[in-house]
Amino acid sequence: MALGMITIIHAVLAVLVIIELGITGYLVNKTDNWFSDSPATYAFLLFSSIWSLFVLIYLAITPIYLARLYHALVAFGLLVLTTIFWFAGAIAFACFVGAPACHGNGWCQTNEAGVAFAFFLWAGFLALTVLEGLTTLRGHARADKTTPSTV
Repeated sequence: MALGMITIIHAVLAVLVIIELGITGYLVNKTDNWFSDSPATYAFLLFSSIWSLFVLIYLAITPIYLARLYHALVAFGLLVLTTIFWFAGAIAFACFVGAPACHGNGWCQTNEAGVAFAFFLWAGFLALTVLEGLTTLRGHARADKTTPSTV
């Protein structure tokens, strides 16, 4: 079975999202205590990671198993929104972390890894959004292309 480019991008993004989910989950866990809450930047990236998992499940699974619930314009809208979330989160996280000299500090290096993976995810979702947008603009998302129900 040959894998298409979109399927490979979905798989790579799923792996990157799981890595980012682990990083931001660790950061939220370490900064959240009963004295204060974790920074909003960490919480937003945690939300973006969970949101992205749901979007990837919709994009990868729904066209195969629940074709009636899938629509290309909805998928394109979800991708645009997810790309905006990752761009905003990555920029906010980079501004929050800054450019520290870590010198072997694990906490600092975890923040830097979180910034890097957030930008990788933004680039991946941007590429997926462009590909989905090109497909949608070519007319493959038209409602008259669907097959009528036999019921």
